[in-house]
Amino acid sequence: MKRAIAVLVATCAVACGRESAAPPKPATAAPAAAAAASAPAAPAPVAPVPSDRPRIVFLGDSLTAGYGLEQPQAVPALIQARLKKDGYPFEVVNAGVSGDTSAGGLSRLEWSLSGDVRILVVELGANDGLRGLPVDAMRRNLEEIVTKAQARGIAVMLVGMEALPNYGAAYTSEFRDTFPALAKTYKTALMPFYLDGVAGKPELNIADGIHPNPAGAVIVANNLWRTLEPMLKPAAQMPAPAAGSR
Repeated sequence: MKRAIAVLVATCAVACGRESAAPPKPATAAPAAAAAASAPAAPAPVAPVPSDRPRIVFLGDSLTAGYGLEQPQAVPALIQARLKKDGYPFEVVNAGVSGDTSAGGLSRLEWSLSGDVRILVVELGANDGLRGLPVDAMRRNLEEIVTKAQARGIAVMLVGMEALPNYGAAYTSEFRDTFPALAKTYKTALMPFYLDGVAGKPELNIADGIHPNPAGAVIVANNLWRTLEPMLKPAAQMPAPAAGSR
């Protein structure tokens, strides 16, 4: 019930507050969208710089990119800081693009997985839900992302999202159930809801009422860490891929 109320509040923010929200400062070089649902197609980010360090790639939309935040305040950067503090060797790659859908994430998967990627965090689907795109298409896109990553020996974490309730109870339920169903089928880690504890709370979001502010991003990162941390030691112990194998 609490989650439904939070999503309903976010819906009101999308429907009522988009015009009055002051444009926040983009977190990446690509122009950020004024709101996730109406975001213009953003230029693809620059491909990750070659590195010998094992990687954790965050493949997502504006919630991953850190829309409205300085880059060090974005969730992937907060996870990088936590990894360094706890002595893990991973390099975090922020492959978030504002306005991206599951189809967009799939289209840039190959170059996003360059280098020695050990873990892929998939935070996609919010814009599919905001636009009312078919759940079956989103499911197929996410499924292909997961299976392609697993075929390379990459551990996957799926991040659950919520659809806006104005598309009806059947759509909302089918959308919500897609993430745990895929996680169960493909034995991935699952963060049930990316914005848990943040959605619908004005004090934890920027002016658009959708994207977390710095305090909200800290909560998201702490929640995500609880799912990510058990994956770290097994991933760190994986042998590095042979040259040219990925």
